[in-house]
Amino acid sequence: MEYQIISDSSFDLDLDTRKKYNIESVPFFVSFDDENYYKEIEEIGIREVYERMVSDTGTYPKTSLPSVQNYVDAFTPHVEAGRGVICICITTTLSGSYNSAVNASEIMKEDYPDAKITVVNSYGATVFQGLLAIEAAKMQMSGFSYEEVAAKIQGSMRDTGRIFFTVGNLDYLQHGGRIGKVAGIAGSVLNLKPLITLKDGAIDSSGVARSRKKSMIKVIELVKDYFEENGDNPDDYAYAVGFGYDREEGEKFREQLYEEIKSMGVREEPELVQIGATICVHTGPYALGVGLIKRYDKV
Repeated sequence: MEYQIISDSSFDLDLDTRKKYNIESVPFFVSFDDENYYKEIEEIGIREVYERMVSDTGTYPKTSLPSVQNYVDAFTPHVEAGRGVICICITTTLSGSYNSAVNASEIMKEDYPDAKITVVNSYGATVFQGLLAIEAAKMQMSGFSYEEVAAKIQGSMRDTGRIFFTVGNLDYLQHGGRIGKVAGIAGSVLNLKPLITLKDGAIDSSGVARSRKKSMIKVIELVKDYFEENGDNPDDYAYAVGFGYDREEGEKFREQLYEEIKSMGVREEPELVQIGATICVHTGPYALGVGLIKRYDKV
């Protein structure tokens, strides 16, 4: 059967990439005053969000997840056309987007009992979630069935996904209440740069560094440690560098990362992705890191 891949906008794929892989997006909403909310990308650009955060350091924007109705609206044309839907959502530990999508799926099946809708908890966000969506799309383009894609991205492939990253400080994580196990880091007091890992839907502390430059080096070390621990071939993975406000820094970091992983046998340069509003409201404007996931044909 034909099927459509959909994701909430926390996967941070730009419009050209979405078009290339035929992935639809259900947007999160962004607000600076708790009253006026704008659809991410469609009504407010991510650059504007960053500009406002940087120009006013006391600004803490908020996001609102897609509603059940937003998902119903996204699912309806495909279900009515007899297409299946695979919807990939941000990890449930960071948002209720998955629950909105599940509720929308149940509503759709009341009127369309034969509807095929699979809602996937990515266990990730931003570049990790985006890589998972791209791998799903690549499988679709290679002729994999709806059932095969749904099973693969919810199985061993998803388990290989990681984000290793650093932030400018802990202010935004603390303000947004998303600090989790990172709370034990004395970064705010000592001006240390925290290192953080997102895996299996959880944010964990991975240490600290004494400068931005050293934190970038340590993020790359976390990537190398990952492969030393699991014994996988690094060239079997897809990579993406996520950056916040500073594109130039992101580009330099990608070059630095690629030089290191190229020496490990990786042939393809990592993608460069600007971290969207859904995540930056929690990490601040200076998040920088690496997402990776095992390619579908290597799992």
